[in-house]
Amino acid sequence: MNKAYNNLKFRHELKFMINRHQYFIIRQRLKNLVRPDKYASTNGEYHIRSLYFDDYENSALSEKLGGFRDRHKYRIRVYNRSDRLILFEKKIKCGDYIAKLKEPLDRDMYEAILNGNYEVLHRPANPFAMELYLEMKQHLLRPRVIVDYVREPYVCGNGNVRITFDKELRTGLHATDLFDQSFNPVPALDDQHIIMEVKYDEYLPEYIKAAVQMEGLHQQAASKYVICCKYLKNNHWEDQ
Repeated sequence: MNKAYNNLKFRHELKFMINRHQYFIIRQRLKNLVRPDKYASTNGEYHIRSLYFDDYENSALSEKLGGFRDRHKYRIRVYNRSDRLILFEKKIKCGDYIAKLKEPLDRDMYEAILNGNYEVLHRPANPFAMELYLEMKQHLLRPRVIVDYVREPYVCGNGNVRITFDKELRTGLHATDLFDQSFNPVPALDDQHIIMEVKYDEYLPEYIKAAVQMEGLHQQAASKYVICCKYLKNNHWEDQ
């Protein structure tokens, strides 16, 4: 087994597509039950921009659309449009459970990868970096689409719960540079729709469960990657 997976910790992940009205009600219910995430700015939010990768078979997209319960995807993620923290991530999903592997990059490494110089990941002592390197060399893992949104995060110590509201989902169409100053993303989701995610470890406290429940609200697959991919004109499924 890849040594990068030795200490992998899986968490529950539940996703819901909600409207603005539901968002305001749920947020009000949570007001005295959770606290804002420490990484949020003074307005309680932060900005996320991710560059998603896929291989020559578009496996990540195909497996998601095919309803595979076990799948994974790769992305480079930055926060608040800054290069102070650049993470190359692998998100692994097994049913309703998720885990992540993360490899920090500096700006030079990021630029090298974007320019096709994958040797910066050839680090035999680093199992995850080597996995990324081999995916790029053997399976032609390449940048596909930028996913851009604003996140409003809350946390609760009991159950290590994290609740996020992801708003203003946008896509970069065929752009692939996270730091392009001329980057002008377009809306990928109606502004009235928000993606709510609930993540927790062993259990979800009953008072949290009650707060996020609403009539007609059902758990559903809400992949930002798939939503943004529909704007790419080279997908054979786009008009289906």
